[in-house]
Amino acid sequence: MRLFIAIEIPQLQQISDILTKLKMTGADIKLVEPENIHITLAFLGEVENEKIDLIKDAMQILKFKKFKIILRGMGAFPNLSRPRVVWVGIAEGFTELRNIRNILIRELGNRKIRPADDKDFVPHITLGRVRGPSNLANLIDLINSNTNESFGDFIVDKVILFKSTLTPKGPIYDELLGVSAID
Repeated sequence: MRLFIAIEIPQLQQISDILTKLKMTGADIKLVEPENIHITLAFLGEVENEKIDLIKDAMQILKFKKFKIILRGMGAFPNLSRPRVVWVGIAEGFTELRNIRNILIRELGNRKIRPADDKDFVPHITLGRVRGPSNLANLIDLINSNTNESFGDFIVDKVILFKSTLTPKGPIYDELLGVSAID
């Protein structure tokens, strides 16, 4: 099974609006479906069925209070001159996300499970993946004009283990386990 641990994002009007604007740039970009927008804490990749209980066990260790995420600014990975992933940044809630991820990584490691994304953690919301060079200037202009734009806020009260099933129409995410805040 293809698994990841994430924070689900409620459907925010500001995110819907920027997805529409991204489409209007004419850039060759595969946008994330609004219902699939999330903040990835750990991408686990393909995991054998017998390890799922270990992952759930690691997640049960999580104890966190509800906290607020404020979304602000746009950017691209690896950079604006070679955009591959277009994202919205996190202006508040960054520390809490990092703390939750650190606990998850530690507990997964204690169970001999290594995330597939074992690199520096930069919390963000992926809006889309650039597929080709068409209309990149329009895309870069849009990103530059939204570097300080506010994209809404929400309260995090749950961390979720998702199964991702890849289909020709895009991925389908199914919740396998949710760990709620202790508030």
